[in-house]
Amino acid sequence: MMLEKRKIPGISLGLIRNGKIIHARGYGYSNIEHRVPVKIETIFQSASVGKQFTSMAVMMLVEKGKIELDKTINYYFPDAPTTWNKITVRHLLTHTSGMADYLADLDLRADYTEEIFYKETQRIPLVFQPGEGWNYSNLGYAIQGFLIRRVKGQYFGDFLKENIFNPLGMTTARVISEADIIPNRAAEYILIDGELKNQPWVSPTFNSMADGSLYLTVYDMAKWNAALYTNQLLKNQTSFDAMWGHVKLNNGTAYPYGFGWTLKEAQNRMRIVEHYGIWQGFQSMIIRVLEEKLTMVFFANLNDQDVHEIARLALALYYAPVNNR
Repeated sequence: MMLEKRKIPGISLGLIRNGKIIHARGYGYSNIEHRVPVKIETIFQSASVGKQFTSMAVMMLVEKGKIELDKTINYYFPDAPTTWNKITVRHLLTHTSGMADYLADLDLRADYTEEIFYKETQRIPLVFQPGEGWNYSNLGYAIQGFLIRRVKGQYFGDFLKENIFNPLGMTTARVISEADIIPNRAAEYILIDGELKNQPWVSPTFNSMADGSLYLTVYDMAKWNAALYTNQLLKNQTSFDAMWGHVKLNNGTAYPYGFGWTLKEAQNRMRIVEHYGIWQGFQSMIIRVLEEKLTMVFFANLNDQDVHEIARLALALYYAPVNNR
């Protein structure tokens, strides 16, 4: 009934406790034209939930001594503009670099090479000096993908596959590809004047960068979530503490964002780390109640409704305090 009211074609959700799925189900349709129902195996786009995989990749390289969080990025990008001279890797991870988002006149149908796109980013002015504030920046995360290539000589998607997806058995996780044949892939939709339409085409450039360009299923996310309670990916607890710690601004105040994670607190002071995403006809959400080892994963193939509210309500059915924070 809620799907029909909000005109959401389909959703997939999973509830995970102690690393194991305790409830998972698909609702509605992954493809309206062919009337294909959503299954647990249905593949959705990650949108900005993918940022946590980028931050994990960076932190893995930090532990290996390949990247330093507080080193300015012109160390890794000698050709960077002088306006970037005070931006650190930590600033990029926490959206405190002062970088804006993509230019409004950027053609989403144009297929840029990584080199050309990197040069395009250099002409975007900062909205504030690094560390002076917080501004959500997809651009800052795209730069981190370029950073991984600079220090590893490897495309960030290949790094994720080799170091995260394959070791964790995330068999359907991958970078988005419109060209490849991918079983169980959901179609994407938008609402125009209250009517469902197919999402307009976006070039491969904007579906292959480190700001959230992944295909994922509930099963993939369950394996990812379980690994976050272990030292399989990161060896040091201090690395997790950094990822899930409030960022400090230059004036000493703390902002509730870590490295690709928004930080919350339940009414009973339990820590919650979460992230929401919306892109190209999809929405996604992950909510993790750390002390309870309880996680909700949610995907929808419509980017026009505020569906993370549904994710919160679904989790609240199992764990009421989360809804009262």
